[in-house]
Amino acid sequence: MNFDHWRHYVRGWLLHFFGREDAAGRAFTKALAFDPGDVKVARHLAGIAAARTEWAVAAGWYRHVLEWVPEEAETWFNLGFVCERGGQPEAALTAFATATRLQPALDRAWFGMGLAHAVQAQHATAAEAFEQAVSLQPLNGEAYYQLGMAYQHAGQPDAVRRIVMRLADFEPQRARRLAQDAGREDLVGLLPETPF
Repeated sequence: MNFDHWRHYVRGWLLHFFGREDAAGRAFTKALAFDPGDVKVARHLAGIAAARTEWAVAAGWYRHVLEWVPEEAETWFNLGFVCERGGQPEAALTAFATATRLQPALDRAWFGMGLAHAVQAQHATAAEAFEQAVSLQPLNGEAYYQLGMAYQHAGQPDAVRRIVMRLADFEPQRARRLAQDAGREDLVGLLPETPF
């Protein structure tokens, strides 16, 4: 074990734990200098950059992690997330698709893929991804909302109705919002009244 690496890593971890991100970043960078192959350190640096909304920096660190662990679905998801947030929908799609290939049950990656397709006005394809997300997380109201909006933009009114009615079973307020946002006032009257 490299004592200098370990010392800087522990210092970085403690500083990160106590919210001192600048100092933690410096300590982790020093730790990485002593052991450039430490995946944990690169993950910490990526997380710090993402928390600061430094999307390009975070993406660089996640790509660095993937050089060592290219089959890690969670890191591909994280890369997709920061690319999507950083306005790179094509890179986000590639990362999310890789994450779902490596771990098909990773619902967050399907959801992210749906968002990335929606940003590019690929609404039918977005709906396919959101369908996967809701099949994996059947009580994810936001995924159902996004699925309904994707179907609305794709010109599939029957699918919008199906999604609104399904959503009404467990999140009636969100179902009402979906019907309104989709311009489907015909569905609003079919929804149960909520006291709040």
